[in-house]
Amino acid sequence: MLQTKEKTVAVVTGSRAEYGLLRPVLRKLEASPLLLKLVVTGSHLSDQYGNTVAEIEADGFPICARIPILKYQDKADPIPDTVAYTLVSFAEWFRKERPDLVLVLGDRYEIFAVAQAAAMTGVPIAHISGGDVTLGAADEYYRHCITKMAALHFPSCQESAQRLIRMGEQPERVFQVGGLGDENIRNMPKLTAAELSADLGFDLTVPFGLVTFHPETGMDCADPLDQMKALLGALEDAHTETGLRYLITKSNADQGGASINAVWDEWTSTRRDWSVAVTSLGVKRYLSAMACAAAVIGNSSSGVVETPSFGVPTVNIGERQNGRPICSNVLCVPAERKQILDAIRTCLDPDFRHTASRAVSPYYGPDPSGSIVRVLEKWIGRPELREPKRFYDPI
Repeated sequence: MLQTKEKTVAVVTGSRAEYGLLRPVLRKLEASPLLLKLVVTGSHLSDQYGNTVAEIEADGFPICARIPILKYQDKADPIPDTVAYTLVSFAEWFRKERPDLVLVLGDRYEIFAVAQAAAMTGVPIAHISGGDVTLGAADEYYRHCITKMAALHFPSCQESAQRLIRMGEQPERVFQVGGLGDENIRNMPKLTAAELSADLGFDLTVPFGLVTFHPETGMDCADPLDQMKALLGALEDAHTETGLRYLITKSNADQGGASINAVWDEWTSTRRDWSVAVTSLGVKRYLSAMACAAAVIGNSSSGVVETPSFGVPTVNIGERQNGRPICSNVLCVPAERKQILDAIRTCLDPDFRHTASRAVSPYYGPDPSGSIVRVLEKWIGRPELREPKRFYDPI
């Protein structure tokens, strides 16, 4: 065990959902013998996406660097330019700061660029949530590329851990610790429906759906605005039938996300009595809303990864999350109005609600964040983390 904070771990966060998952890891890194250098980038630093760096500041984490990267958002296809700019920006930071290791989570394009910069400047990478599958998003190959650059792996479930080993990763460097989202659900104090209503100025003490919809970004993906038309029609129909209200969290910074958010703004502007759209809830309010919701609706990863721990009925729309384990509380439907409506009806049915309440999450781990930090303490500074990777090829 290190006795002084001589070894440095850089942790990079670029989106609201990712930060919510990293939060317990950051707390335990602060209390560890390792020196935390937190780098904030991406949509955290954008007014358009809620300037969510404010949540990080409110949590009291010292921010080592703020690296803005979303300078090409006015382009029709900003991602290639953003990845290139991120690569250069983070390569400069890694050369200057020389951390002993960088910890990244997930599969977004900005994290893909950060991992490239680390690999090219000789900084070992530890990767959380490798081995997952999401066939409806470009994140699929970003994630696997990060895996092949990373030296340490923290998959969230056994299926993903086995997949990493089949991809050639050394078994002794794959640590199946469980899901950080599941840990947040168990440990974070949550608001009641009444407290959440007062906080948002919108009544959530009656049945409501928690809605999040992102563009699909895989090859030959569907038009997100066409999918939105189907979703909006189904939401309208379900409200007419049942009085269901909607708390909507806006889309992320993927290509097409801004168009989706503009539709949400227009749609809710004429339905203020029973719908509200917010740029970001923050992790505490989001998990509180999920715990209180009659149904979770959309295509966010949280809909299939985190809802089983709550046992909340869920409608997963389209192909964005294809490949993830699907639990008994989740109904998967195409982005078609009637099928979405039918699934919402099922979510409100008492029999299905009973089935959903008994869902068993594959992402359970007793202490995911603590396990990650303990592994980092053990491995950081080892020379083998900087050696060329060897493909694990069992006989």
